[in-house]
Amino acid sequence: GGRAMEIVHEKSQLKNFVEEAFKAAENNPILIDKFIDNAMEVDVDAISDGNEVFVAGIMQHIEEAGIHSGDSTCFIPPQNVSENILKQVDEWTRRIGLELGIRGCYNIQFAIRDEILYVLEVNPRGSRTFPFVAKATGVPLARIAAMVALGEKLSDLNIPKPQNDAVCVKAPVFPFIKLRGLDPAPGPEMKSTGEVMGSHERASAAYLKARLATESPVPTEGGVYITVKDKDKDSIINQAKSLIDLGFKLYATRGTANVLRDKGGLEVETCYRITEGMTPDALDLMRQGKIHLIINTPRNTGGAVLDGNMMRRLAVELNIPFVTTMAGARMEVLAIAEAMDGIPEPRLLEIGTL
Repeated sequence: GGRAMEIVHEKSQLKNFVEEAFKAAENNPILIDKFIDNAMEVDVDAISDGNEVFVAGIMQHIEEAGIHSGDSTCFIPPQNVSENILKQVDEWTRRIGLELGIRGCYNIQFAIRDEILYVLEVNPRGSRTFPFVAKATGVPLARIAAMVALGEKLSDLNIPKPQNDAVCVKAPVFPFIKLRGLDPAPGPEMKSTGEVMGSHERASAAYLKARLATESPVPTEGGVYITVKDKDKDSIINQAKSLIDLGFKLYATRGTANVLRDKGGLEVETCYRITEGMTPDALDLMRQGKIHLIINTPRNTGGAVLDGNMMRRLAVELNIPFVTTMAGARMEVLAIAEAMDGIPEPRLLEIGTL
């Protein structure tokens, strides 16, 4: 838990992790949890006065559960969570806040898999998402939480109605260019050092605004390098088709290229994996200026680990955007299409008063 967290998929990883953990932890315990794989994560910020609860905002993460919430891109309102689950999230948030006797703000992180809701953690404090939720909804949450902590009742406060005419996106900002040697792939340990926000009536445009605010380019032409783990190979076909329709040229490693060509009927140039020591590989293409976006869902075993690390590090140094999840790839393609239609206009954010 916390620092030095790792998601372990096989016995050899577990053995190596435990050996390293015992060296570092000395007499401290090692915490082991069952990991919920392929789950969607949602974040909730709320305020309780001990008698009733104000659910301030429900955020849906793009990335699957297992990536630190501080490194996740999230949406308000959620984009593809069922109404049944949203009602359950609201109910559980209220019940948990009241049962714990919280007075003030708190945050809950949930996971959803196969329409089953899980509570990951409850934080009886202000979360890093609190300012984002306030700007996204137009509700002065910090002021409300402070007044409640001082003894005011929620029922006595004239809380403004949250805005619902736009989608808001929070995106993390990473310091990888300054921290050489750190693998940019997101994971359970937080690596971001800031965050930005986009707001628009369309979710894709809101995402585009947030992406542009990170100062990482959104390409509108050129080449896309694709290398994904086996379970994602069929799923990436639709995104690859969209990229070709948008005018991009595709490059891929052998396994991914074969699926795109044989199952998707797509034109794709095959290149070598970095560890094969042949040319051209991803590093060659990036240095030649042929790659303008990388889609890479990392594997945790074999040569793909080294390949992915080297590729992502060079991408950071050359300021080439990369995505490491399938959900991120889908949003990136939508953002590219938005950018080709023109950059969306700024939108005024307004915070209501009590």
